[in-house]
Amino acid sequence: MPAIEKLGAATRTSSLWSPDDVTVIFVLGGPGAGKGTQCAKLVSDYGFRHLSAGDLLREEQNRPGSEFGEMIKAYIKEGTIVPMEVTVQLLENAMKATMEKEKGNNKPMFLIDGFPRKLDQAHAFERSVVPSRFTLFYDCPENVMEERLINRGKTSGRADDNMESIRKRFRVFVETSMPVVDEFEKQDKVVKVEAVKSPEEVYEETKAKLKERGIEPIHLVFVKN
Repeated sequence: MPAIEKLGAATRTSSLWSPDDVTVIFVLGGPGAGKGTQCAKLVSDYGFRHLSAGDLLREEQNRPGSEFGEMIKAYIKEGTIVPMEVTVQLLENAMKATMEKEKGNNKPMFLIDGFPRKLDQAHAFERSVVPSRFTLFYDCPENVMEERLINRGKTSGRADDNMESIRKRFRVFVETSMPVVDEFEKQDKVVKVEAVKSPEEVYEETKAKLKERGIEPIHLVFVKN
């Protein structure tokens, strides 16, 4: 097993950044809730940087020389959760790389999609990287998500877009990710959006909910200034 106990998420006792300097919004929803589609629209209109925990893990498992590659493959195949220290470290690395590349730009704003998937991940990230502003939660019934994923599986080539893996992922989401939503909701740190309608209608509701939290599209910010 790789030495995950030596990673920043496991050793740091205070956050790397202040929420005054870096904005992070977690994006949660069951598999097939449409998180990626909505994130793409938010990136275009609001200037967020989009980090997908799942994409980072998939890239890492195929990266030559990765010490975590085989372990990540095994966890993803089983539909279970990769050790939090690995996921948090990959997110931190991606944030650092983005901020380095865009040094001198305005305050960095990140959408972190599909994370945190467990309470301990939420606690580890907020303790060692940066406290989140809130969680954007796309609420969608399982039958709708299942139909979307089966259709996506026809062309995605993803190993986990099959019925057995999909149902495992639903169970894992309910058992492990919903407690994250529940805890943040008690802190008034959840923005819930119904994700059953068309992507365009879901996005209109997303924009309205973000406006309530004081977050406007880039062009509106420019007009105000």
